[in-house]
Amino acid sequence: MNAEARQVFFVSNGTAITAETLGHSLLAQFPSQNFRTKTIPFINTEDKALAVRDEIDQGINSLNELPIVIATMADPELKKIVGESKALILDPFSDFLPRLEKILDVESSNLGGISHRISNSSLYESRIDAIDFSLIHDDGGKTRNYDESDIILIGVSRTGKTPSCLYLALQFGLKAANYPITEEDMDSDNLPEPIRPFKDRLYGLTTDANRLVNIRQERRPNSRYSSIEQCRFELRAAEEMYHRHNIRYLNTTTMSVEEIAARILEDTGLHRLEHSV
Repeated sequence: MNAEARQVFFVSNGTAITAETLGHSLLAQFPSQNFRTKTIPFINTEDKALAVRDEIDQGINSLNELPIVIATMADPELKKIVGESKALILDPFSDFLPRLEKILDVESSNLGGISHRISNSSLYESRIDAIDFSLIHDDGGKTRNYDESDIILIGVSRTGKTPSCLYLALQFGLKAANYPITEEDMDSDNLPEPIRPFKDRLYGLTTDANRLVNIRQERRPNSRYSSIEQCRFELRAAEEMYHRHNIRYLNTTTMSVEEIAARILEDTGLHRLEHSV
């Protein structure tokens, strides 16, 4: 395996979110390779396209390995300029749009950034409401509106509850609250009082003790809170609580927030926010 990273560019005349998302998914299929990525959005003039082409050409590393470019360029002239670089160019629009045009028997609009525009205001507002709900109901800060929640994530501190809730809200419009399981809660055989009436909405998160130590050390180094003994105790007690009350739970040790959210949706049967393009 080469020690030096291969340069990868995510390029677009829009936000580059599509290129970046697809690119990371593709690169993840090659875990043995070392990549260095750069996102370059809003390449919407000839001067910018020429500058990007030069930058890409400078991305050839000392091993003479060509850069990889994942581009979602709607403008054909700008696409041509970027395509003249010394790199492997991957263009999902060029690959997929002609095939879709053929089967749909209609030409595409070929407009960059269109997938990220607000096309349905009510769905957009629902998503914003869900994000607000998750922020207000983070870490047990507010519990009286739990009856409005779609799901309540529970777990000990630093098991990924907050980012998972925000991702569920942002991507799927779900009102996701989260409640921290504390040592006080572990002294009782009952569920904590604020979440007791909502057992059917609870979903537990857990993780490996060593990973939890590493995460907590970032927050409170060399403390009881971040000790291996404390982490093992809390995780064991939380998992016993899940089993005692038949609460579904997920070990997030090796999972990204995207994977956590997908597994939660699969396990609970919650629906993604539906929308028409």
